[in-house]
Amino acid sequence: MHYDATGKNHGLRHDPFKALVGPRPIGWVSTLDDRGVRNLAPYSFFNAVSDRPPMLMFSSAGTKDSLRNVESSGEFTCSLATWDLRDAMNMSSAAVAPAVDEFALAGLTPADSRFVKPPRVAESPAAFECKLWRTVPLPAPEGASSPGYTVVFGLVVGIYIDDAFISDGRVQTGQMRPIARLGYMDFSMVTPESMFSLNRPIASDDGLTAELVPGPWDGVYR
Repeated sequence: MHYDATGKNHGLRHDPFKALVGPRPIGWVSTLDDRGVRNLAPYSFFNAVSDRPPMLMFSSAGTKDSLRNVESSGEFTCSLATWDLRDAMNMSSAAVAPAVDEFALAGLTPADSRFVKPPRVAESPAAFECKLWRTVPLPAPEGASSPGYTVVFGLVVGIYIDDAFISDGRVQTGQMRPIARLGYMDFSMVTPESMFSLNRPIASDDGLTAELVPGPWDGVYR
């Protein structure tokens, strides 16, 4: 099939876009409102966008609590959503009233951050503490009656990692078993068995050819 994505005339039961762009990391975003009420929500339009400096983004459909709180306070955290926390992550996605604390709703423990006020999820093996850099509103679909998406860019000012998942100077990502969003209501999980490494190709001196170094990653960034 081949269809006009602007018109969404795919003829399928559900839009296939998100099923094709995946798996997508889940940004489990924690914020505080002006009264100090905690908010926690998962965002699948989320990713790292830079490592020098370290920066993250998440994208909010319409003006949700997370977006309002970030724009007001200028701070947020992103905790890693994992297999063990899948039900709590799902519960925190409920469209409850702004006064509801999703940490309590999902049975999670808020842990104090070091560099920002919003807490991280204590049960999560890793978290990012972020300062708002910029919000960028995206164009709404033609004829839409509701606001479009807004992208939130955050500068990472602090990182928490559970020491149990650090070995030989490397984070054991597979052992954390992070989950990611696919299309529809489908998710995936990273495990040690599902991971593999590759060496980057080495370009020739004249830049006209390249060769691959066989075997797993040799520890050299190229």
